[in-house]
Amino acid sequence: MAIYKILSALLDYPEQDLIDHVAEIRAEIGRDAGIDQAEEEALLAFLDHLVTMPLTEQQATYVKTFDLTPEHSLHLTHHLFGDDNDRNRGPALIDLGELYKDYGISMTTNELPDYLPLILEFAAMLEDSEATTFLSDANKVLKVLTDNLTKAGSPYAPLLSIVKSRATLTRLAA
Repeated sequence: MAIYKILSALLDYPEQDLIDHVAEIRAEIGRDAGIDQAEEEALLAFLDHLVTMPLTEQQATYVKTFDLTPEHSLHLTHHLFGDDNDRNRGPALIDLGELYKDYGISMTTNELPDYLPLILEFAAMLEDSEATTFLSDANKVLKVLTDNLTKAGSPYAPLLSIVKSRATLTRLAA
């Protein structure tokens, strides 16, 4: 689903390539009937925010938000196990990596398999209901992360809110 691919790109470390493709991302948001009005508004507002800042400032904000603030880490198992508990975190990372392999995906990044933009890339390859079910497994962590970013007034909070609300859909329907 296109929204997961878009969210993946927007939640990844900002590079010039992202800025160069903002018009295409806007067009895709407008074309995708699966994106509701509130999601569209949040995505377009984030893109507006993105293009008003110099790239180096965006990158510094990203690093400060996600890399230097553990409560905002995009490595989801960090919120469950922390960085120091390799005994529990390691197997969770291995299981997620094996799931990717089961779907024929080989990791070509230096990121851990629990990195949210990578998870969203994977979700984009799944059928809608399967993606929602997959993301619902991380619902508790997504809620904590969304709340932390919201409290910090981060421009990334609305993006996490979209992911969290989509991960919650299965739980509400069940």
